Amino acid sequence: MRESLEKRSFLITLAFVSIAFVWVLIPFWGAIFWACVVAVIFYPVYQKLLSKLGDKPNRAALATLFIALIIVIIPSLAIAYTFIQEGVAFYQQLDSGNINAGKLFNDVQTAFPIVNTVLERFGIDASVVRQNISATAISGSKFLAEEAFTVGQNTFAFLLSLALMIYLTFFLLRDGHRLTNLLIKALPLGDEREHKLFSKFVEVARATVKGNLVVAFVQGALGGIIFQLLGIPGALLWGVIMAFLSLIPAVGASLVWLPVSVYLYATGSWIEATILVAYGAIIIGLADNVLRPILVGRDTKLPDYLVLFSTLGGLSIFGITGFVLGPLIAALFLVFWNIFIVEFNSDD
Repeated sequence: MRESLEKRSFLITLAFVSIAFVWVLIPFWGAIFWACVVAVIFYPVYQKLLSKLGDKPNRAALATLFIALIIVIIPSLAIAYTFIQEGVAFYQQLDSGNINAGKLFNDVQTAFPIVNTVLERFGIDASVVRQNISATAISGSKFLAEEAFTVGQNTFAFLLSLALMIYLTFFLLRDGHRLTNLLIKALPLGDEREHKLFSKFVEVARATVKGNLVVAFVQGALGGIIFQLLGIPGALLWGVIMAFLSLIPAVGASLVWLPVSVYLYATGSWIEATILVAYGAIIIGLADNVLRPILVGRDTKLPDYLVLFSTLGGLSIFGITGFVLGPLIAALFLVFWNIFIVEFNSDD
């Protein structure tokens, strides 16, 4: 009786202390999550370096961390900085009147009279649409400018999170295998099941990050190049936007190049518009249709539609981190249900 009471009391206290510990770490969950992801991606590199350097885990982890900084972290920071700078410049052009979103809509109306017909059929006032487009363009670019100012104000907090992520990544690379074994022993889910769950986490994290980043870089670069060649203003900004939007499978980059091609048709630039449509559908679209299934869908073993919905849901809930968390949650959902079907709900 006393032993049972002590065990229950210990488990209750253990749960309370664990919840309190998680609560303390919540302010740094982003840094912790991305440290885990970076460590998972570069762990094979760490193992190779460790085999070459011998029994020197600190040196191997430090060298791996340096490679991660050069390949992933520094380029990502540079792209984000460029995106903010170009966005602020775009807002300044809108604010000064150099770019008039309402006039762009007028040009489309003039070139495609069917737009007015459709709006009238649904009882929509074209002038209201024009005002909303102008207001949305200004407010969106203003939001980006304000966010850039906020980032500048919160530079210390951002640098602190980045430093914590890099610091933790070092130890996860060096001690990750031991920590994983410790978690497998501690969690009361069954060692075989836990191995499956950890394997799926590693599999999905590597596939989504590597695959989506490669697709984003390729589509953003291809989009920026064609915009530059066609003389479209803000080619660098639109290229970075396409890179970010390409995190949305199937439709991402087309949300930029398709409306631009419509506007080019509306303003009489038929050759440029046709080139952009063909280039976007074939070249940019090919990068998504070919690379993403190879780098993401095949490795995660998730259906394309599930990758799409889980990515969109993850982005809407968790922000930029959601492009990893969304498919990860979906994959773990499938693994848990597969274990349940096989072990708990199968016919004897």
